[in-house]
Amino acid sequence: MKYLALFSFAMLSISAAAIAPTAEAKEYHSNGIVEFVPNDEITPPVDPENPDPEKPVDPVDPTEPGGEPEPGTAGPLSIDYVSSFDFGKNKISNKDETYYAMAQHYNGHSDSPNYLQVTDNRGTNGGWTLTVAQNGQFMAEKKVQHNNLLGAQITLADPELKSNARSVLKPDAASTIHVDPAGAVSLVLTAKSGIGSGTWDEYWGKVEPFVSKSVLPKQSYNITKAVSLSVPGSTPKDAVTYKTSLTWTLNDIPEN
Repeated sequence: MKYLALFSFAMLSISAAAIAPTAEAKEYHSNGIVEFVPNDEITPPVDPENPDPEKPVDPVDPTEPGGEPEPGTAGPLSIDYVSSFDFGKNKISNKDETYYAMAQHYNGHSDSPNYLQVTDNRGTNGGWTLTVAQNGQFMAEKKVQHNNLLGAQITLADPELKSNARSVLKPDAASTIHVDPAGAVSLVLTAKSGIGSGTWDEYWGKVEPFVSKSVLPKQSYNITKAVSLSVPGSTPKDAVTYKTSLTWTLNDIPEN
């Protein structure tokens, strides 16, 4: 052991001497550099509960015959996707009723809550706001005696925010949104300056199984109770489909 220790010490001394600077040693310095620019490409939708940009999803729009949703807006500050709300087929009622939106369907993916997706790839950390406005009351898709659902109102509740961005700070989400059928703007999300970079998904509530007993044969599907439509019993309804549209507007926060 004594000879082994002496040998180890000798080797350590030789190694240290081999890398020690001498009068002949020369130094030279190089650099590393990387630059980023705003990304103006369209960001595809992702699973709102597990947002992974490497795993885009293919959502279905239940209000369109082919199920193809409207494409997302171009970046670098973009609305990538917003669910359309299908409140199902229901029997005419003279009581006050609340109807729940069907869960978000996908091609090749399990249902999720209804959601929206916003991406900020500007690289300025400038902040942004997202609002929603309803473009008039629910209107009959064909001419009938009672053309609109007077007093019907969409409510969005129980918001949850998810992102792939490693940030403790999140945009502020309105806890409950009673969408005004007369068209007044409602604030949905606010990202203050320094917050909101990357892709953010806001979804409402959770997916629950539901069996509709209001139509025969019974229908089974998933719903999200956090997205609801209240219709007064006093509002006359004809046996047709009523439809409205929503406009979601994303604005950057101006510099002071």
